[in-house]
Amino acid sequence: MIIYISGGARSGKSNFAQEMALKLSPEPVYVATAKVWDEDFAERVARHKQERGPEWTSIEAERNIHLLPIINRVAVIDCVTLWLTNLFIIYEEDIEKTLIAFKAEIDGLLALSGTFIIISNEIGMGVHAATEMGRKFTDLQGWANQYVASKAEEAIFMVSGLPLWLKKSSQTIKP
Repeated sequence: MIIYISGGARSGKSNFAQEMALKLSPEPVYVATAKVWDEDFAERVARHKQERGPEWTSIEAERNIHLLPIINRVAVIDCVTLWLTNLFIIYEEDIEKTLIAFKAEIDGLLALSGTFIIISNEIGMGVHAATEMGRKFTDLQGWANQYVASKAEEAIFMVSGLPLWLKKSSQTIKP
């Protein structure tokens, strides 16, 4: 099952997802899709790991998330934006190839047993990108988000730390 949580930067997505995961499992998995590019980001990653606590299993993976040991687990996958960035770079900024690869990974997750809480940013709601590459990526992110939301049993939009359910399953879990 996929639960999709989107929103803007600092909207409360990650905290909400983590609270939800802990209600579903005493030992959830946190999948970080970020590639650590610099020392500042490495410090941020270390701080987030400490904040999560020992009950979490942390896995860092830039792609092929569906191949990770997350079968029959509750896993928070954070986040689509960084996951897409990794694929966008691998596929040399080709939107079509990147989207095909991303959709294949989402389909791979759907084939697994487990609960996968996928977090994403709504970057198209912010400022208009100043560069061509930025505009291409914003389009890619929007299409990727639509795909995940269409496959999710639940879709939640976070605004100012508050959840707005866009799509509910009969088994809705509220933190």
